[in-house]
Amino acid sequence: MLRRILVHLFTFLVLASLAAIGNEASKPEKILLGMSTALTGPAQDLGRDMRLGVEAALSEVNRQGGIQGQTLELIALDDGYEPARAVPNMRKLIDLHEVVAIIGNVGTPTAVASMPIAIESETPFYGAFTGAGVLRKNPPDRYVINFRASYAEETAAMVDGLIQHLGMKPDEIAFFTQRDAYGDAGFSGGVQALHRHRLTNDLDIAHVRYERNTVAVEKALANLIEHEPPPKAVIMVGAYAPCAAFIRLAREYKLDALFLNVSFVGPTSLARSLGAAGEGVIVTQVVPHFESDLPIVREYQAAIRARDSNAAPSFGSLEGYVATRIFCRALATISGTPTRRSVLESLENLGTFDIGLGVPLRLTREEHQACHRVWPTVLRAGNFVPFKWEEFSNQLTRSE
Repeated sequence: MLRRILVHLFTFLVLASLAAIGNEASKPEKILLGMSTALTGPAQDLGRDMRLGVEAALSEVNRQGGIQGQTLELIALDDGYEPARAVPNMRKLIDLHEVVAIIGNVGTPTAVASMPIAIESETPFYGAFTGAGVLRKNPPDRYVINFRASYAEETAAMVDGLIQHLGMKPDEIAFFTQRDAYGDAGFSGGVQALHRHRLTNDLDIAHVRYERNTVAVEKALANLIEHEPPPKAVIMVGAYAPCAAFIRLAREYKLDALFLNVSFVGPTSLARSLGAAGEGVIVTQVVPHFESDLPIVREYQAAIRARDSNAAPSFGSLEGYVATRIFCRALATISGTPTRRSVLESLENLGTFDIGLGVPLRLTREEHQACHRVWPTVLRAGNFVPFKWEEFSNQLTRSE
């Protein structure tokens, strides 16, 4: 009897050990995340900055042991800011690489093409570098979760600042936008804000456009110059190259206006392209300044130095870093190997939290945008610096 008991006990221990070894062997060594972004083309600085920020945060987590012993890896594919290239990238990331989430995709037109694929496959589409309303439905699409403020919130902040603090009238504010979903999102948000300031007729607002991935802005400028009354401010929703071309040409033709850009413009690239012509240009940001003395910013600076000692800090890489830190915070709450469903639920379960950004953040099943804060900056001597609207004097360049 004793011998039989010992044999059964030995057999049990052997089988248990084999099961444990099998489970350990089947446990993936890496948690794979996917990104389709602009690594070439006119928006490549944005895509590369976003990738740097995401990878810096992932490397930081990996140095600390990863998530339950599993390392995090980003697979980033280039779409050149073109929807037609983003679609096969998404299929490859989701079906071939079997990523648990898509993180940090760059651009509205590419998001419009990519998002349905993520939703159909029940893959979290998280932290995209776009403020378009199509990603911010009410109630929200289940698998679409954002970090940043919307373009509507950015343009509303501009409109409020121009009217409340600089004394402009609604019909003195014009729009220069990209002819696609990105430009339309910014324009729509701005017009909604103008209605709150007693705009009665949308036709009173000058709205000119250019084609995506071009710098053909001459016709847009000509139409704006002919508008009555002449605009005192131009809200710009575009990429840095056409926006810079428009500003330079407008100043050459003595258009007496203040130029304001949403965050997607790429402030570093815009400043570099404008040179001295950029003095006084405004860009709203969806993160604080990358040199501010906030806990998350100090951690970001250390993380990108560790990732790439030659990398210059930027608003874009800071956004990627912050968004990924939030993602990893949620990931750490998952018991067992993360799945697409558990990743989504972990993000929705974060509730109200503080990550050192200076503002409270919130993600729930009903709230799929973590941050609603907008930080204004103005170009001074080649660098974007923070300012407060209530302290900002009118920077219009007078020709008289």
